[in-house]
Amino acid sequence: MIRVLNIISDTNIGGAGRVVLNYLKYADRSCFETLVALPRGSLLKPLVEKAGVRAIEIDGIADRSYHREDVRALNRMLRQIKPDLVHTHGCLSGRIAARQCGIPAVYSRHSAFPVPPRLKYPPGRWVNKLVNERYAKRIIAVSPATRDNLVEGGISPKKITVVMNGVAPVTRTAPEVQAALKHELDLPEGDMLFGILARLEDYKGHLYLVEAARLLKEKGRTGFTILVAGTGPFAGRLARAVEEAGVKDVVRLLGFRSDVAQLLNILDVQLNASYGTEATSMALLEGMSLGLPTIASDYGGNPWVVQDGDTGLLFPSQNAAALARAMERLMDSPQEREAMGNRAKKIYEERFTGEIFAQNTENIYLDILKGAK
Repeated sequence: MIRVLNIISDTNIGGAGRVVLNYLKYADRSCFETLVALPRGSLLKPLVEKAGVRAIEIDGIADRSYHREDVRALNRMLRQIKPDLVHTHGCLSGRIAARQCGIPAVYSRHSAFPVPPRLKYPPGRWVNKLVNERYAKRIIAVSPATRDNLVEGGISPKKITVVMNGVAPVTRTAPEVQAALKHELDLPEGDMLFGILARLEDYKGHLYLVEAARLLKEKGRTGFTILVAGTGPFAGRLARAVEEAGVKDVVRLLGFRSDVAQLLNILDVQLNASYGTEATSMALLEGMSLGLPTIASDYGGNPWVVQDGDTGLLFPSQNAAALARAMERLMDSPQEREAMGNRAKKIYEERFTGEIFAQNTENIYLDILKGAK
């Protein structure tokens, strides 16, 4: 049995946490014993334990990648746990501690964003290369866009393996359940429903959805509603933008929703307008598992998830007019929308299931530990 310790410093449940939870659901427990180290009080702890996996709380690592005291705490924990391999999600302290203990480490990079000049050029580029290559046997990039970021920052492509995220399929709900949710949300009967399920941050591009809605209304388009589910620091600014644009009747801010699967079931098209940090959107993958077509920005990893004209439509990032045109096209083309949704489900089953993701991850573990067991 190979013992793998995942280390994650998140106190909330973000993208990296969801990746860990997805892996736990599909891990090969006949070969791998998985443990998860996380900050004391992390919201991930009960979910990790619910998955039947031991969660180890660590003082001091909360929401930070490196601190010398964290290295000491993780070093002590590693000498007690004695894993065969450490898999860090961020958390440079974990990789340093693993090296001190002579344990091979894997590092997953979960985001894609423009590489800052300080990492593009020496001496920052040299330091970035040295730190990342010295403290990880392999780096997992969750998207080709993420890989390109890492290479642009000086890291050798030989160190990097792309493993696209995978998710559990969303269950199709009964028509009466869908009707009940639409009634609860007081949605106009017959409206085409667009939806975005994402944390409310400026870089998620919600303001471009608001502007696209305004442009469509300005053209006299009716019969559509945009559902926005999520919370975050941008909530107040977004609510004011909806009010100022005069689109409260077509843009519905739902806030936090625990019924994400039920919401996906009532959508006709899923939206993603990100212009920062997007790698492999798990929300898009969940929509694809239901056969939802997508309209997404061409930023980051989106073009490797959404095939333009095949499983959905891509629009230039931060271009509300182009987004509005894409929405209008699918509003007017029910047959194209259906064909895209069918193709999206097929691509999900071929590339983005939880089983495929877990197996690809474990293949990396086995490659690193080749000959050790």
